[in-house]
Amino acid sequence: MRAIVIEKFGGPDSLVYTELPEPEPEPGHVVIEIRAFGLNHAEMHMRRGEWAEAAKVSGIECVGLVRSCPGGEFPVGAKVAALMGGLGRTINGSYAEYTRAPVSNVATIESGLPWAELAVIPETYATAWTCLFRNLEIAPGETLVIRGATSAFGQAAVNLAVNAGARVIGTSRNRERFALLEELGVERAELEGPDLSGRIPEAQRIDAVLDLVGNSTILDSLAMLRRGGRACLAGWLGGLDPIRDFNPLLQMASGVYLTFFGSFVFGKPGFPLSDVPLQTIAEQVAAGRLKAKPSRVFRFEDIHEAHRVMEAGEAKGKMVVVLD
Repeated sequence: MRAIVIEKFGGPDSLVYTELPEPEPEPGHVVIEIRAFGLNHAEMHMRRGEWAEAAKVSGIECVGLVRSCPGGEFPVGAKVAALMGGLGRTINGSYAEYTRAPVSNVATIESGLPWAELAVIPETYATAWTCLFRNLEIAPGETLVIRGATSAFGQAAVNLAVNAGARVIGTSRNRERFALLEELGVERAELEGPDLSGRIPEAQRIDAVLDLVGNSTILDSLAMLRRGGRACLAGWLGGLDPIRDFNPLLQMASGVYLTFFGSFVFGKPGFPLSDVPLQTIAEQVAAGRLKAKPSRVFRFEDIHEAHRVMEAGEAKGKMVVVLD
């Protein structure tokens, strides 16, 4: 089968096309014929050698058809999505014509959407949904700030939160992208910056913050919450540097909650993929209730250009790769 492997750590040219054997069926796993996969910053960090784990074949998600499933959990030919479960980290991932994923990390996602649109959903929407409705427990009418809202993850979160009846304030580092957030239904857009809690009129009356900028802004996010407010850290758009000299006693307001979500836990007992309504999300996308279109669609042969665009910060949303 055709596959893209990480030959060495470095730039986009570190990704090399090669031929590998197709994955063999194994109990507890599903072999998937890949039709499309989403691109993620995690894969960029793996390619650079900045992640703790990186498999030979990168790619943490895909959509496609079941080729084999020894345990019978999914019928051959079923349309499915797969994400995490070690894909691209400890086992070969989705940058190939076929992959083998744990049953716990595969979900049926029958839909008439084109493969390119279906590939927008798995990782991004599963993670956004879990952050919003499990970690933050967002309810209709609540005020939610999404920091980094014009990223692919952020746009998915805005979509889901607005659809659920939350009052959403989205941030971006670029005023030119405010129009995009308004199209997605935010009540207001704010310019992203480390002093947002000192500028936002609703400071200390915010119910929840989904912080995708990361360690560089999470203390500021906590500062804008009301008593009982919740902040979820779930992204690192601002870089991977840790919070230095973090002292909760001095730097956190009393009575606020800080939580974290990393999608690498999907498929584990406390975070079953079956908990995420991927099928319902796909139906809402098809019905136009959620605006989930790829910002760029690449061919399998164009992986270098795709990674260049991602690394340059030119994605402007979820980019996907489609296999012929």
